[in-house]
Amino acid sequence: MHVFEKNIKELGIAIPDLPVALANYVPYRIVDGIMYVSGQAPVKDGKMQYTGKVGADISIEEGIRAAELCCINIIAALKQGTNGNWDQLHNFVKLGGFVNSRDDFTDHPKIINGASDLLVKIFGDQGKHARFAVGANSLPMNISVEIDAIIKIK
Repeated sequence: MHVFEKNIKELGIAIPDLPVALANYVPYRIVDGIMYVSGQAPVKDGKMQYTGKVGADISIEEGIRAAELCCINIIAALKQGTNGNWDQLHNFVKLGGFVNSRDDFTDHPKIINGASDLLVKIFGDQGKHARFAVGANSLPMNISVEIDAIIKIK
């Protein structure tokens, strides 16, 4: 068993099939060894799990779990894009994190840490990345968090 698969199993995570795109776009595109993953929502089993504004409608802890779920869906894209060959991962390059929040909310980095921390737990140094974490007054379908990714593959 690959070390990444072992880490995933030890964390009690099941990597799902990649969720279907919700509009007229592809869930990822690979160009010259770079995988661009479209923004992933906190979807599980085809259903939105976290909606509303973090810090108002849902707690910070729920926002962190939403970011983790977005990250799991990013990993699903990586798995599909590499046909499950974890050795093709070179490293995560960048995450872009959007948090649906009120104007006075300032803990965006804490929310997106849910995804960043999960990547490092699973992929070690290959999971370390640059990123941004910003607030948004609204997100599609009132989701609480949306995260996209840039990943270098071999």
